[in-house]
Amino acid sequence: MNELRSHPVAPQKLYIDGAWEEGTGEAQDVLSPIDGSRLTTIVRASAADVDRAVAVARHAFEDGRWSRAAPAHRKKVLHKLADLIEAHALELAVLGVRDNGTEIGMAMKAEPGSAAGTFRYYAEALDKVYGEIAPTAPGILGLVHKEPVGVVGAIVPWNFPLMIGAWKLAPALAAGNSVVLKPAETASLTLLRLAELATEAGLPDGVFNVVTGQGSVTGEALAMSMGVDVLVFTGSGGVGRRLLEYAARSNLKRCYLELGGKSPNVVFADASDLEQAAKVSAAGIFRNAGQVCVAGSRLLVEDSVHDAFVDALARHAAAMKVGDPLDLTTNIGAVNNMPQLESNLGFVTRAVEEGATLALGGSRVLEDTGGYYMEPTVLTGVKPQDNVAQNEVFGPVLAVTPFTSDEEAVQIANSTKFGLAAGVWTSNLSRAHRMVRDIQAGVVHVNTYGGPDTTVPLGGVKQSGNGHDKSMHAFDKYFDLKTAWMQL
Repeated sequence: MNELRSHPVAPQKLYIDGAWEEGTGEAQDVLSPIDGSRLTTIVRASAADVDRAVAVARHAFEDGRWSRAAPAHRKKVLHKLADLIEAHALELAVLGVRDNGTEIGMAMKAEPGSAAGTFRYYAEALDKVYGEIAPTAPGILGLVHKEPVGVVGAIVPWNFPLMIGAWKLAPALAAGNSVVLKPAETASLTLLRLAELATEAGLPDGVFNVVTGQGSVTGEALAMSMGVDVLVFTGSGGVGRRLLEYAARSNLKRCYLELGGKSPNVVFADASDLEQAAKVSAAGIFRNAGQVCVAGSRLLVEDSVHDAFVDALARHAAAMKVGDPLDLTTNIGAVNNMPQLESNLGFVTRAVEEGATLALGGSRVLEDTGGYYMEPTVLTGVKPQDNVAQNEVFGPVLAVTPFTSDEEAVQIANSTKFGLAAGVWTSNLSRAHRMVRDIQAGVVHVNTYGGPDTTVPLGGVKQSGNGHDKSMHAFDKYFDLKTAWMQL
């Protein structure tokens, strides 16, 4: 681990057409959130660099080197890529932790572990996707073909770049598309390495390209490109809105957006094990320093157990170690970047000004390391309309609100513009089913929080976006339907 920690990271380039390219943009420093030190540089890809990557992807798609390859061949290559991810798992995990600050224990499972599993899932799934024969009149044959869409542009965030990148890359590639991917400028390194491994696995040149840089330049160029057929994105609502605008201003490309959430975690007094619920709920907001799109950042607790439950949760949170994410004993790693840390602290300040009580934490810690660390923070007495209850913090900040009835719990749970995830803790089966039905969210956990695997979809409602990652439903974004209507 120490050897990997101190291993120098060479200045990065763009990965286009199966090779490293300098690009035409300037170099940008990459600062490690562990200690604020300069880790390496990436290229700020220009619009011209993006245009080249898209043109390369288009050429690779149209000449059929991957799009018309036999499913058995595509399966073999994606399995080989999964093998290589597993073989380089520690390297990838440590590289990612140095780049984005996730604690290593979580990173090993959530980054290379998850990514390898995702590529295996879609490798096995790709030859299980069939067309259709329509129920037509005699003398007519109606066929529905599923064809790859062409060039997919993918923009992924900094919290779990390898995991979320695989959610988009694996089904897109399995379907036969070419991809141009733009990672977050503060977490690009593992995805650049993944592109290199994909070539080693046998993915043809030009099928998977990575362009790094600023969202306002590189991301905009990708979204505005007339050569991109589908754009997939995970990130903030503000950026998602701009991507929709760019799609409308360019070629009306389809956009699928996962835009985060303000997920309610609802605890009823009849939960079978309140102590376990408190422990899991603490992990559900504070792991990865709260930088999880589905984090249970709003805790709604039935009034009769509110004080005792909050005390238990605060006890578990206080026992979680904040520190060097490469230390195996660390439970909460670093916030990815200084602007995000400052934003987190600003939410706490405003919440107290609006009347909330700071029950735990609320401050930056380990500042002497030069890194970006924040202690787990619990705010009680938060009103449903408060800023911290309405807006995504994306940090280790939990807003706690009491409720007195099922109806009030549902009303509060649905009172934000988001609808990505939720949690419900109850031993009443009927209540569990009613809450799953009534809470507006794409994922509802019952008597747990977190953990759904690749077999089920992840997507939101309301302003948490559209489309789904994971499961067979993810293929919907990456296929076009073509009807053949034949007179026999």
